[in-house]
Amino acid sequence: MNVHALLAVGVNSDGYREILGLHVTSAEDGAGWLGFFRDLTGRGLSGVALVTSDAHRGLVEAIGATPPGASWQRCRTHYAANLMAATPKSAWGWVKALLHSVYDQPDADAVHAQFDRILDALAEKLPAVAAHLDAARADILAFTAFPKAAWRQIWSNNPQERLNREIRRGTDMVGIFPDRTALVRLVGAVLAEQHDEWTEQRRYLGLDILAKSRLTKITNENLIDEEVTITAITA
Repeated sequence: MNVHALLAVGVNSDGYREILGLHVTSAEDGAGWLGFFRDLTGRGLSGVALVTSDAHRGLVEAIGATPPGASWQRCRTHYAANLMAATPKSAWGWVKALLHSVYDQPDADAVHAQFDRILDALAEKLPAVAAHLDAARADILAFTAFPKAAWRQIWSNNPQERLNREIRRGTDMVGIFPDRTALVRLVGAVLAEQHDEWTEQRRYLGLDILAKSRLTKITNENLIDEEVTITAITA
């Protein structure tokens, strides 16, 4: 039977990336993701400020349920593909250019202003595309609540793609596993090696950026004394 390996990668309070957990489930649905998040929180994950992921329905619902106080950033790369699916192929080039211009702005106010200009530009020519973009506004612009120095690290799951490729390369070579334990053993070895490599590299986010993220993002008084982990989730 087919199974799914769910993976969580995070940035800890010292600014280093680390593997948070691996969960093998029969289906990539809400129950699978919810069970995974509950396991992470049960093992001590707390103070999560942001979760970055694609818009898989089960995943988004699980993020809303756990972890408490976390906002959600819809991966900009995945969203661009979703938007193109709603866009006539003849307009892909200029619609992509408009969308990318949102992320090239110097500050949060400029990002939102450019977003408004794009909606106005699309409303007449491509009303369905404009509606699609407008509905996703809060999800794809969540990164603007954090310092600009962190934007590239938190607005997409692209930093995890190399790790995903390594996992796929190993599982494709084996093809069929006798049981879930064998799968966890192989994928776990890849993750352990990556985890060790990250601990020896430079910080993924500087301590000054993390400090500013705490001041900018935390509004729930129950979270003020907790460490903030900016977490990216990928499947």
